Amino acid sequence: MGIVRMIFLLGLCLNLEAEPLKLVCWNIHHGVGEDGRLDLKRIAEVIRAEKPDLVALQEVDQGCGRSGKVKQAEELGRLLGMKAVFGKAMDFGGGEYGLAVLSALPVWSHQVHRLPGDGEPRIALEVRVKQSSREFSFVSVHLDHQDEKRRQSQAKHLHAELADRPAVILCGDFNDVPRSETMKVFGNWQTMPKREPALTAPAGDPRFEIDHVLLRGFQSRGQLLVLEEKIASDHRPLAGSVE
Repeated sequence: MGIVRMIFLLGLCLNLEAEPLKLVCWNIHHGVGEDGRLDLKRIAEVIRAEKPDLVALQEVDQGCGRSGKVKQAEELGRLLGMKAVFGKAMDFGGGEYGLAVLSALPVWSHQVHRLPGDGEPRIALEVRVKQSSREFSFVSVHLDHQDEKRRQSQAKHLHAELADRPAVILCGDFNDVPRSETMKVFGNWQTMPKREPALTAPAGDPRFEIDHVLLRGFQSRGQLLVLEEKIASDHRPLAGSVE
């Protein structure tokens, strides 16, 4: 093989490795919007417009009576042409309730991390993904909404669980604001900066910045955008790119 062709192929491989990943993170409120209407298709339309490689979802129903017994992760995966992985936090309404990840990349494995504390059961859903020759973890999380000490305990537990992962994207509804004691637990992670306005909840009139994307082994490519979606859920979605 000629030296010029070798250089070309090496450059091509490096370009593939550097290809940015497009992300969406969204608490979808089991598909029920601020208008009280259950509509997974409009959730899918908002996500589709961002053309993501990976999607982290919170508050997802799996066969629950209140949402028509639909397996919401699978249905959103079908609508978007993406692989769906569901993680159960608890039994609810004749089905299950928890988190989901949608992926356009190959998924090698997944793991549910059960988080400590009484009250509503909380988890993180870790999915192992491969891009080109690199494997990494993509994690969806939803921390407690009632007690700050409980959130801190859950954050510390998750931080320890992911300590040996060299490359992680951690997305979710942390139910706490930047510079809170909960978010300080992840002080050695990079928090993806948001373009203003940065408030994420409630969707119709946001007053709190409680949805975040944290990185280790990745770099933010620009700022996270809080999408101006006021109706489809009670949180606004986040969209951005990493490399």
